[in-house]
Amino acid sequence: MNDFHRRLEGEIPRLRRYARALTRNAVRADDLVQDTLARALRKEHLWQPGTDLRAWLFTIMHNQNVNEVRRAMRDDTTVDVENCASVLIAATDPTASRQLSELERALGELPEEQRQVILLVGLEGMSYEDAAAVLTVPIGTIRSRLSRGRDALRKLMGMEINAASAAPVRNLAPEHLADTPAAPMAA
Repeated sequence: MNDFHRRLEGEIPRLRRYARALTRNAVRADDLVQDTLARALRKEHLWQPGTDLRAWLFTIMHNQNVNEVRRAMRDDTTVDVENCASVLIAATDPTASRQLSELERALGELPEEQRQVILLVGLEGMSYEDAAAVLTVPIGTIRSRLSRGRDALRKLMGMEINAASAAPVRNLAPEHLADTPAAPMAA
Protein backbone atom coordinates (compact mmCIF):
# COMPACT_ATOMS: atom_id res chain seq x y z
CA MET A 1 0.00 0.00 0.00
CA ASN A 2 1.55 3.29 -1.08
CA ASP A 3 1.23 6.68 0.63
CA PHE A 4 -1.63 7.76 -1.66
CA HIS A 5 -3.67 4.68 -0.73
CA ARG A 6 -3.02 5.19 2.99
CA ARG A 7 -4.09 8.81 2.82
CA LEU A 8 -7.11 7.88 0.71
CA GLU A 9 -8.15 5.30 3.29
CA GLY A 10 -7.84 7.91 6.03
CA GLU A 11 -10.35 10.17 4.26
CA ILE A 12 -13.08 7.51 3.97
CA PRO A 13 -14.88 8.46 7.22
CA ARG A 14 -15.11 12.11 6.12
CA LEU A 15 -16.29 11.09 2.66
CA ARG A 16 -18.97 8.84 4.15
CA ARG A 17 -20.17 11.52 6.56
CA TYR A 18 -20.41 14.14 3.82
CA ALA A 19 -22.07 11.72 1.39
CA ARG A 20 -24.71 10.75 3.97
CA ALA A 21 -25.42 14.39 4.76
CA LEU A 22 -25.49 15.27 1.06
CA THR A 23 -27.73 12.44 -0.14
CA ARG A 24 -29.71 11.83 3.08
CA ASN A 25 -29.84 8.18 2.08
CA ALA A 26 -27.45 5.56 3.46
CA VAL A 27 -27.49 3.35 0.36
CA ARG A 28 -26.98 6.25 -2.06
CA ALA A 29 -24.26 7.63 0.20
CA ASP A 30 -22.36 4.33 0.22
CA ASP A 31 -22.66 4.13 -3.57
CA LEU A 32 -21.43 7.72 -3.89
CA VAL A 33 -18.41 7.02 -1.67
CA GLN A 34 -17.61 3.85 -3.61
CA ASP A 35 -17.88 5.67 -6.95
CA THR A 36 -15.73 8.50 -5.61
CA LEU A 37 -13.02 6.13 -4.38
CA ALA A 38 -13.06 4.13 -7.61
CA ARG A 39 -12.68 7.31 -9.66
CA ALA A 40 -9.92 8.60 -7.37
CA LEU A 41 -8.00 5.35 -7.80
CA ARG A 42 -8.44 5.48 -11.59
CA LYS A 43 -7.33 9.12 -11.65
CA GLU A 44 -4.55 8.82 -9.06
CA HIS A 45 -2.04 10.01 -11.67
CA LEU A 46 -3.88 13.37 -11.83
CA TRP A 47 -3.50 14.12 -8.12
CA GLN A 48 -0.49 16.26 -7.39
CA PRO A 49 1.39 15.33 -4.20
CA GLY A 50 1.61 18.30 -1.89
CA THR A 51 -1.91 19.47 -2.71
CA ASP A 52 -4.94 18.91 -0.49
CA LEU A 53 -6.10 15.33 -1.06
CA ARG A 54 -9.31 15.90 0.89
CA ALA A 55 -10.34 18.84 -1.32
CA TRP A 56 -9.51 16.78 -4.43
CA LEU A 57 -11.65 13.86 -3.17
CA PHE A 58 -14.56 16.13 -2.23
CA THR A 59 -14.39 17.70 -5.69
CA ILE A 60 -14.65 14.23 -7.22
CA MET A 61 -17.56 13.42 -4.89
CA HIS A 62 -19.33 16.68 -5.69
CA ASN A 63 -19.00 16.06 -9.42
CA GLN A 64 -20.15 12.44 -9.05
CA ASN A 65 -23.21 13.61 -7.11
CA VAL A 66 -24.04 16.31 -9.66
CA ASN A 67 -23.77 13.72 -12.45
CA GLU A 68 -26.04 11.30 -10.56
CA VAL A 69 -28.65 13.98 -9.90
CA ARG A 70 -28.61 15.03 -13.55
CA ARG A 71 -28.87 11.42 -14.66
CA ALA A 72 -31.79 10.82 -12.29
CA MET A 73 -33.56 13.94 -13.57
CA ARG A 74 -32.97 12.94 -17.18
CA ASP A 75 -34.16 9.38 -16.54
CA ASP A 76 -37.01 10.68 -14.34
CA THR A 77 -35.85 8.43 -11.51
CA THR A 78 -37.55 8.88 -8.16
CA VAL A 79 -35.63 8.71 -4.92
CA ASP A 80 -37.29 7.40 -1.76
CA VAL A 81 -36.38 9.85 0.99
CA GLU A 82 -38.90 8.48 3.49
CA ASN A 83 -36.68 5.57 4.52
CA CYS A 84 -33.47 7.55 4.89
CA ALA A 85 -31.34 6.68 7.88
CA SER A 86 -30.71 9.48 10.32
CA VAL A 87 -27.57 11.33 9.37
CA LEU A 88 -26.75 13.51 12.29
CA ILE A 89 -28.36 11.76 15.27
CA ALA A 90 -25.50 10.46 17.34
CA ALA A 91 -26.20 11.85 20.78
CA THR A 92 -27.81 9.78 23.53
CA ASP A 93 -29.30 12.81 25.30
CA PRO A 94 -32.98 13.11 24.23
CA THR A 95 -32.78 16.90 24.09
CA ALA A 96 -29.67 16.80 21.93
CA SER A 97 -31.28 14.14 19.73
CA ARG A 98 -34.33 16.36 19.24
CA GLN A 99 -32.12 19.33 18.39
CA LEU A 100 -30.12 17.24 15.97
CA SER A 101 -33.31 15.96 14.33
CA GLU A 102 -34.46 19.55 14.00
CA LEU A 103 -31.11 20.54 12.49
CA GLU A 104 -31.23 17.62 10.05
CA ARG A 105 -34.76 18.58 8.99
CA ALA A 106 -33.76 22.23 8.57
CA LEU A 107 -30.68 21.27 6.53
CA GLY A 108 -32.92 19.23 4.26
CA GLU A 109 -35.10 22.27 3.59
CA LEU A 110 -32.20 24.49 2.50
CA PRO A 111 -31.52 25.08 -1.18
CA GLU A 112 -28.90 22.60 -2.42
CA GLU A 113 -26.22 25.28 -2.92
CA GLN A 114 -26.53 26.55 0.65
CA ARG A 115 -26.70 23.05 2.13
CA GLN A 116 -23.53 21.97 0.31
CA VAL A 117 -21.56 24.95 1.61
CA ILE A 118 -22.83 24.50 5.17
CA LEU A 119 -21.92 20.81 5.07
CA LEU A 120 -18.44 21.44 3.67
CA VAL A 121 -17.56 24.33 5.98
CA GLY A 122 -19.62 23.43 9.06
CA LEU A 123 -19.61 19.64 9.04
CA GLU A 124 -16.29 18.92 7.38
CA GLY A 125 -14.43 21.98 8.64
CA MET A 126 -13.17 22.97 5.20
CA SER A 127 -11.74 26.42 4.65
CA TYR A 128 -13.68 28.77 2.39
CA GLU A 129 -10.92 28.36 -0.20
CA ASP A 130 -11.19 24.57 -0.19
CA ALA A 131 -14.99 24.67 -0.34
CA ALA A 132 -14.75 27.08 -3.28
CA ALA A 133 -12.38 24.68 -5.05
CA VAL A 134 -14.66 21.69 -4.40
CA LEU A 135 -17.77 23.47 -5.68
CA THR A 136 -15.88 25.36 -8.42
CA VAL A 137 -17.30 28.73 -7.41
CA PRO A 138 -15.60 31.95 -6.30
CA ILE A 139 -14.85 32.38 -2.60
CA GLY A 140 -17.31 35.28 -2.43
CA THR A 141 -20.05 32.89 -3.54
CA ILE A 142 -19.09 30.54 -0.70
CA ARG A 143 -19.33 33.40 1.78
CA SER A 144 -22.73 34.57 0.54
CA ARG A 145 -24.19 31.04 0.37
CA LEU A 146 -22.87 30.32 3.85
CA SER A 147 -24.33 33.53 5.25
CA ARG A 148 -27.71 32.96 3.60
CA GLY A 149 -27.68 29.31 4.63
CA ARG A 150 -26.91 30.15 8.25
CA ASP A 151 -29.69 32.74 8.32
CA ALA A 152 -32.13 30.28 6.75
CA LEU A 153 -31.14 27.57 9.27
CA ARG A 154 -31.75 29.94 12.15
CA LYS A 155 -35.18 30.85 10.78
CA LEU A 156 -36.08 27.22 10.09
CA MET A 157 -35.08 26.26 13.61
CA GLY A 158 -36.97 29.18 15.16
CA MET A 159 -33.89 31.02 16.39
CA GLU A 160 -33.83 34.80 16.46
CA ILE A 161 -31.24 36.47 14.28
CA ASN A 162 -29.46 39.02 16.41
CA ALA A 163 -25.89 39.75 17.38
CA ALA A 164 -25.86 36.98 19.99
CA SER A 165 -27.17 34.28 17.64
CA ALA A 166 -25.32 35.41 14.53
CA ALA A 167 -22.29 33.30 15.42
CA PRO A 168 -21.01 31.10 12.61
CA VAL A 169 -22.31 27.57 12.18
CA ARG A 170 -19.34 25.42 13.10
CA ASN A 171 -18.67 21.88 14.14
CA LEU A 172 -21.87 20.28 12.91
CA ALA A 173 -20.14 16.91 13.14
CA PRO A 174 -22.01 14.61 15.54
CA GLU A 175 -19.05 14.28 17.90
CA HIS A 176 -19.01 18.06 18.33
CA LEU A 177 -22.77 18.48 18.62
CA ALA A 178 -23.03 15.81 21.29
CA ASP A 179 -20.91 18.04 23.53
CA THR A 180 -22.99 21.14 22.84
CA PRO A 181 -25.53 21.43 25.69
CA ALA A 182 -27.90 24.06 24.32
CA ALA A 183 -28.31 25.35 20.80
CA PRO A 184 -26.50 23.38 18.10
CA MET A 185 -26.09 26.56 16.08
CA ALA A 186 -23.95 28.37 18.64
CA ALA A 187 -20.22 28.22 18.18
